Amino acid sequence: MKFGIFYEHQLPKPWNEGDEARLFHEALEQVVLADRLGYDYAWEVEHHFLEEYSHSSAPEVFLSACAALTKNIRVGHGIRQVIANYNHPARTAEGLATLDIISKGRLDFGIGEGATRLELGGFGIPAKEKRVMALESAEQIANMMVMHPYPGFEGKSFSFPCRNVVPKPVQKPHPPMWMACTNRDTIKVAASRGLGALAFSFVDPAEARNWADIYYGIIKSEECIPIGHSVNANIAMVSNFSVHADRAEAIRRGQEGFEFFSYAVNALVAHDALPGRSSLYADFLKSRAASDEEIISARQRAEVSANGIGTPDDIRAHIRAFQAAGVDQVIFLQQAGRNKHQHICESLELFAADVMPEFKLEAEARERRKAEELAPFIAAAMGRKQWMKPLADHEIPVVKASVQKAQINETAGPKG
Repeated sequence: MKFGIFYEHQLPKPWNEGDEARLFHEALEQVVLADRLGYDYAWEVEHHFLEEYSHSSAPEVFLSACAALTKNIRVGHGIRQVIANYNHPARTAEGLATLDIISKGRLDFGIGEGATRLELGGFGIPAKEKRVMALESAEQIANMMVMHPYPGFEGKSFSFPCRNVVPKPVQKPHPPMWMACTNRDTIKVAASRGLGALAFSFVDPAEARNWADIYYGIIKSEECIPIGHSVNANIAMVSNFSVHADRAEAIRRGQEGFEFFSYAVNALVAHDALPGRSSLYADFLKSRAASDEEIISARQRAEVSANGIGTPDDIRAHIRAFQAAGVDQVIFLQQAGRNKHQHICESLELFAADVMPEFKLEAEARERRKAEELAPFIAAAMGRKQWMKPLADHEIPVVKASVQKAQINETAGPKG
């Protein structure tokens, strides 16, 4: 089992001077702490214009800072908006390779497409075409990171001439590729393209097992036709995360923040928005069904609180259930709502001290067994891949200089 942390950079109102800067710098401190404690991944989303919910519009900058400040933790685009209207595929390929170099091969690349009208409308992306556009771009980004030169492409969502896209990434053939998944249908899409599944929906272990069974069933079938130059057969599930020796205190520290996260996801898709006048957090507080103390009273009677908020024993049982379901990584959503920096750090430390070690001891053997089991299926999938044909030397088009010799001679005037 691997463990990740995840950032939306949430900043509920009211906003005070310096709040945004403090949020980012505290997040960097948390990533540095997670690296020292032995966490495996730091994931960062990309969203645009989603005030209060996500101020993470330039993940490549944040992840570069993370890479420079850490030594072991992997840095992950969870996700990068890959449609050309957001980020041209060539620019994404260049940025990924550069970050992979800076991090010394610690980059993972999750692809996404956006879901809200604020984002899609802001960049002129038709909602009904976004999936096709994202997969088209993702496949070409992988080709750009690998091929010398990239032959060029005429597609439905973008076109690009033959160029050698540099630099090339440290990891070969390219950083592991993932896809954001919010339901069973997107799990199927990720598996059928040979991509890791970043399951950014809160599901219980029973549903997680269904998702994992669907995912690995497709990975092992003829439906799996990779769009990358390798298969990344992994499924990661996001989880709430607030750990304290006292369950009641864990709830007080984290419950409201995670409820806000879930509320905001739905509200941004379903409700109209007024740019610059967001009232997400205020609306959430009005809609909240139960107070922290009511939730504490209900959960104190349970033997285990299995939602990622509770004692080390609660979290241990929570992780074991995901492990038994076939999940490869649990990604902790520790920065949500108005959760406090100090409490986040204390949760990271307590989990690392009391829960993580036993899973670390089991990780190597589990991954070895999995690799052996999947090896023939991955080889078969790569055999089905539709490869872009490289250009022979004589096929590479000459890029003409903008100023030709004749023009130079004509304008130079007589000599002597």
